[in-house]
Amino acid sequence: MSSAMVSVIIIGVFGLLFVFLIIGIYNKLVRAKNACENGFSQIDVQLQRRYDLIPNLVETAKKYMEHEKETLVGVIEARNQALASKERLAENPGDASATKNFSKSEAGLNGAMSNFLALFENYPDLKANQNMQQLTEELSTTENKIAFARQAFNDAIMSYNVAREEFPAVLIAGLFGFQHKEQLEIEDQVARKAVKVEF
Repeated sequence: MSSAMVSVIIIGVFGLLFVFLIIGIYNKLVRAKNACENGFSQIDVQLQRRYDLIPNLVETAKKYMEHEKETLVGVIEARNQALASKERLAENPGDASATKNFSKSEAGLNGAMSNFLALFENYPDLKANQNMQQLTEELSTTENKIAFARQAFNDAIMSYNVAREEFPAVLIAGLFGFQHKEQLEIEDQVARKAVKVEF
């Protein structure tokens, strides 16, 4: 075997190893990206449940809180804004702009819900309503599930960002469109507090 043939074989082997390395890195990034999307879908399910519960809460409270119409309308408007921003974020979980808008709309919804629940305390008949008790219990449970899902999503985002920033992945991540993703952070300190549901 000539030295030229040996050189060609060595170059071929290194070329093949390089291709397998690129394929391995690409597949690792795809798995991490899909984990982020799956993490957001878990949040999405719980958020949708919360968004579906809120109109039922408001409808139940309408009979008792006739003089608090502005608060009830504010809750529904905040819910609709949060739902719309969640749908935009679902198109590209981790997108910086969509994540920031979502965090702001969630802060607005949490503020509106806090106002609603504070007024709720002034209506003992409403607090005693069986339907209202069940809805607020479901809301409280859902809030806990959202917190757990958000943590899992943020963990998936962190793993993805680490995977795309590690060497040698950092050299090819941009070529294949693997962009940095933002974690879901709640900027408003008041919104960081979970909505408390008490009887």
